[in-house]
Amino acid sequence: MKHSFEVYFEDNLVFYSDKNWIYPLFEFEEFIAENQYSAETLFVKDKIIGKAAALVLVHLKINKIHAKTLSRLGQEILDLFQITYSYDHLIDRIYCQTEVLLANISDPEKSYIMLKERAVGVKKNQ
Repeated sequence: MKHSFEVYFEDNLVFYSDKNWIYPLFEFEEFIAENQYSAETLFVKDKIIGKAAALVLVHLKINKIHAKTLSRLGQEILDLFQITYSYDHLIDRIYCQTEVLLANISDPEKSYIMLKERAVGVKKNQ
C-alpha cells in the first residue's frame, strides 16, 4: 500500500487518499457518486479500520476489505454484516474518541449520520 486508503476495481487503483481519520471514506463516497462504479465491485484497502470505518464501509455497501490494522470492534461489525475481509494485524481497540462514541451503536445508517455531522463540525473548527 502506497496510500493510507486505496480502492481497486479489479486490479486497478481507482481512488486513494492520504488523509486521516474518517475523511477518506467521505471523499470515497463522493467518488462513488461521481463515477460509474458499483460499490459492491470495489475492493478497499485501509491502513486502520476500527468500528467507525467498518460501519461507514458497510453503509457504503463495500463488501471486500483489507486492513493493515483492524480493531476487534471493527472486526465485530464486519462479521455482523458478513463482509469479506482480511488484515495484517488485529488489535484490541483503536484509542480514538470515535470508538467510544460508537460503543453501543451497530447501526450503519445511524453511525454514518453521526460521523458525517462530526466530520463536518471538526472541519469547520479547523
